[in-house]
Amino acid sequence: MNSTHPRLSIVVPFFNERDNVAPLHEQIVRAVSAIPGGWEAIYVDDGSTDGTWGQLEQARAGHPDQVSLIRLRRNFGQTAALAAGFHHARGDVIVTLDGDQQNDPADIPRLLAEMERGFDVVSGWRRHRKDPLLSRRIPSRVANWLIGAMTGVRLHDHGCTLKAYRSEVVRQLTLYGEMHRFLPAQARWVGARICEITVSHHPRTRGQSKYGLWRTYKVVLDLVTIRFLGVHGTKPLHAFGALGLTFIALGILTMLALTWLKYSTGVSFIQSPLLLLSAMFVILGGQSIMLGLLAEIAVRTYYESQHKPIYIIGELRQPEAREHESVGKIG
Repeated sequence: MNSTHPRLSIVVPFFNERDNVAPLHEQIVRAVSAIPGGWEAIYVDDGSTDGTWGQLEQARAGHPDQVSLIRLRRNFGQTAALAAGFHHARGDVIVTLDGDQQNDPADIPRLLAEMERGFDVVSGWRRHRKDPLLSRRIPSRVANWLIGAMTGVRLHDHGCTLKAYRSEVVRQLTLYGEMHRFLPAQARWVGARICEITVSHHPRTRGQSKYGLWRTYKVVLDLVTIRFLGVHGTKPLHAFGALGLTFIALGILTMLALTWLKYSTGVSFIQSPLLLLSAMFVILGGQSIMLGLLAEIAVRTYYESQHKPIYIIGELRQPEAREHESVGKIG
């Protein structure tokens, strides 16, 4: 194994999964030991309180050169745990899976085989999902349809954690909130090629599920955020401006209707509620445009102060002299 640069990094978040650590670690080792290029596993304890950390330390004792442990100070959520794992991953390919043993590490070689075909993200599809129908599977189907419709990335199973990413794609992604469900959508924004394959799914036999119907509203709100960032993340004035102009147009049309009523039926402006409605539309339109301008200032400050690029280069070829010149300019 190349200790400085393994081919494969496996990131697994754990939250109160004490009884699942040892068997899952054994399954991972069996699945990836024969993969050429070397591997590493990064286990993230997301603020567990049931002794999960002790089990992770025992797992690492058997493979100290391949296993890294990260312990978060409290439960920050799966997105934050994955972000911590991504930050410390060194592999050319990063595979994520849940710590509850419902994902099967034996599927990892199949994910890698798909990446050899030129894909940048390979997403798992739990086609025969072993979860309750009403509380998990039906809401998941609705959510997957909504995510596909809103983002344009039509996968059968956005919620499956078992996915493989090229590291250069992961480096371009920004994780916050609970955006881990939308990683393929974010990857598409940076030009990644995405595919989906069916993977095994096992019923939970140890521990308790951390998901339920109560999380549905979070998915909907995050979906609104991801849609806005994907379409208008660098040009928010286009969104707020369109809304503002629509309101102003409605205000003008309402005033025209009020004027027509005045001269056709003799109804006074003061007697009709349309005057207040027209004023409300115009005010909302002005506020929307001003909000868009403020958002434009915030976006420009973000990109310019942190030197964030507004594009992603997939490949660059130039004369050797210019390559040396570019290298000399870095830093």
